[in-house]
Amino acid sequence: MIRLLFIIPLVLSLIWIMYLRANDYTLKQGKQGFLYIFILSGVIAIFYTVMIFLTQHQ
Repeated sequence: MIRLLFIIPLVLSLIWIMYLRANDYTLKQGKQGFLYIFILSGVIAIFYTVMIFLTQHQ
C-alpha cells in the first residue's frame, strides 16, 4: 500500500493539467493547484505511514 502512494499526486496532477488545458489556463497559472496537490498528498502519505506504525503488531 505505502509503495503506491506516489500514484495519488500523479493522478491528481494529471487531472489538474487536463482541467487547466480545458479552460485555457497555462501551467504557470495553475501552479498554486499543484502546490495544494502535493501538500494534500503529503498529508495522506504521513497519515498512512503513522497508521501503519501505530497498528503494527510484533
